[in-house]
Amino acid sequence: MNRPLRAVIVDDEPLARARLSRLLGREREVEVLAEFGDGESAAEGLQALAADVVFVDVRMPQLDGFGMLERLDAARRPLVVFVTAYSDHAVQAFDARAVDYLVKPVAPERLHESVQRVRRQMSAHADAAPAAQDGHASYPERLAVPDGLRVRIVAVRDIECVLAQGNYVELKIGGRSLLLRETMVGIHARLDPRSFVRIHRSRIVRIDMIEQIEPYGAGQYVVRMRDGTRFTSGRSYRGELRRALGMAAVS
Repeated sequence: MNRPLRAVIVDDEPLARARLSRLLGREREVEVLAEFGDGESAAEGLQALAADVVFVDVRMPQLDGFGMLERLDAARRPLVVFVTAYSDHAVQAFDARAVDYLVKPVAPERLHESVQRVRRQMSAHADAAPAAQDGHASYPERLAVPDGLRVRIVAVRDIECVLAQGNYVELKIGGRSLLLRETMVGIHARLDPRSFVRIHRSRIVRIDMIEQIEPYGAGQYVVRMRDGTRFTSGRSYRGELRRALGMAAVS
């Protein structure tokens, strides 16, 4: 980046805000633009700030972190990192397209990793922007995946599906599995939607590997892959799956 990463902190605990600000101050080229002690003031203040990322607590009085984000213009919303003392909101956080989810007390090393993740996502968006203006989004053809002491270079076209595994994602490739430290939101953003579709909060599949689907309950499908593997889709991903398969008009 040619300029500092512009961050905003939202937390109702003054000590937590101060500690996070201090840790971010140790990061190279990170500028804390503002701090807010509640969701209401943050929702208003963020509209006037050109922030790159907001580090936000989940549980706050009156308006929590999720409610605050809903008040922001989606097109102008900064990247989001949730910082909380509770781990039970992780799934909801990633469904809200958070870049990362940090549990208090945040270790400096873990915060550094989160900042790097934000930088990578910003870089990916910046690289894709010129191509997107021409109507052609840019997506990587290869991924570097740690495999023991080595780093394996994986062709994206060989990935059959991606499964959530805690703080990692599991890449299924030709009958074997590789683990990559990444969020589902992060990996989804790096995969071409013409080739991959997210069918569940914890599952992404390659479209041309889908052999058949059949209804399963209200708004769900059983998705059968060419190798016989079956996945159940999530209700909230029904439209995305149908559009990917050219079924948008099918009830």
